[in-house]
Amino acid sequence: MPVHKTTFNRLGLTDRIVQTLKEQNYAFPTPIQEQAIPLLIKRNDLLGIAQTGTGKTAAFGLPILHHLSLEEKRPVAKSTRALILAPTRELAVQIGESLKVYGRDIPLRHTVIFGGVGQNSQVTSMRRGVDILVATPGRLLDLFNQKHIRFDFVNYFVLDEADRMLDMGFIHDVQKITSLLPTERQTLLFSATMPPGVIRLANKILHNPREVSVAPTATPVKTVEQKVIFIDREKKRSCLSKILQKSTFDRVIIFTRTKHKAGKLAEQLTKSGIKSESLHGDKSQSARQKALGLFKSGKVTVLVATDIASRGID
Repeated sequence: MPVHKTTFNRLGLTDRIVQTLKEQNYAFPTPIQEQAIPLLIKRNDLLGIAQTGTGKTAAFGLPILHHLSLEEKRPVAKSTRALILAPTRELAVQIGESLKVYGRDIPLRHTVIFGGVGQNSQVTSMRRGVDILVATPGRLLDLFNQKHIRFDFVNYFVLDEADRMLDMGFIHDVQKITSLLPTERQTLLFSATMPPGVIRLANKILHNPREVSVAPTATPVKTVEQKVIFIDREKKRSCLSKILQKSTFDRVIIFTRTKHKAGKLAEQLTKSGIKSESLHGDKSQSARQKALGLFKSGKVTVLVATDIASRGID
């Protein structure tokens, strides 16, 4: 028997959003989108347990665009109607780019705010107010303390990758921000894992939430060949160099546990004739974008990244 998949026009989204998705070749919702979107359109708070790559940006982004497009309101100066918090600059930028695609036919304003760059353009973008603000916690609080941003008109609040917020030491900033938001709001929390700190935070900020859980698939992608090499620690680097020199890879991403290792490994690979760049939290935003640009263009073969820095890279 044929399998009847749910389509976006059955999830309750406006015709305009459904048409945009169709034009962008979004045929069917992912499992988390299929489960979460109807709940969010009904204005439930949501606890979403899902990893990057499950389609969660559209799962929370589409309902927010749906609600804002139906409300006959305009943002107040320095305010936002929807606030989305992300742990890294890369993820914040990616969420902003996705919202631009999903909402291209909806007359709403959105902006992205993060540290590592000058604040003047960000202050300017908030002057008239925006409908959706995507931000990292540190810069957001900084601009709030300077009175460039106000939180009293936030109706929709999304906390993305809460476990990474905890890992990166942002939990106190997040708690401070949530304490400043209106109590009457729709709140969404997404996390790949649920450590005790995230559970406590979810219990504090969510009101009678519905829960959606999407387990990562246990089946490897068929087009990806996987191998494991067991080797002594001191031989790892020379083994890696040999593999990269002998193979004809177009582009390679290597993950390391620490920022120091990422920088050192990229430097050593470059010295051995393998063009490499590192990507980690100590790099400025311009340096990160330059490294990604060189990698995407093929001018650099290897990108060495920490797992935290890699969050949000599509």
